[in-house]
Amino acid sequence: MDRAIPDFADAQSGLHPLSTATLRYNLNMTRYIALLRAVNVGGTGKLPMADLKSICEDLRFARVETYIASGNVVFESKAAPSKVKSELEAGLLEYAGKPIGVVVRTAPEMRAVLKANPFRDAEGKYTYAIFLDHSPPRDALDHVTGQSDEKMSLGDREIFVHYPSGMGRSKLKIPGAKMGTARNMNTVAKLAEMASKL
Repeated sequence: MDRAIPDFADAQSGLHPLSTATLRYNLNMTRYIALLRAVNVGGTGKLPMADLKSICEDLRFARVETYIASGNVVFESKAAPSKVKSELEAGLLEYAGKPIGVVVRTAPEMRAVLKANPFRDAEGKYTYAIFLDHSPPRDALDHVTGQSDEKMSLGDREIFVHYPSGMGRSKLKIPGAKMGTARNMNTVAKLAEMASKL
């Protein structure tokens, strides 16, 4: 649980407006960021932002917010990360008629990714975290192809990549990142901020 909880004694003594029931509710809620893989979430795509939000709300996720058209959604839930992932993937499958992978991080985990970025001196728009479900193999960077000026580093469940010439021009292929989904560090920072404010 990562939400800051008001002091219980203050609530009981009437110094804080939150009720005991509200405190119990907050104690059970976790703030999540879900990242959709390989999907166009723009208004003209197959999964408009409003529909993504509705899917999450239908799953009883709370305080749902989406961010830009690349499949990012922030919310609260009492469920464990594995259940959040499976429920959201099932909801997306029902909506789209095809599997859409989801990578899930809690708010503290997303903040940790931001802090772990080994390329903090580089511009955020040129530095990416490739989010994975599991830790990357230790030899994941030994099998890359097409490398030019890119720099890479392994994280906990991420692969960090700095593209000095821009991701769009890069021919870099990382087999270990095939099942992941990439977000630049500007997006990572914004999602961490959004989750912290829920």
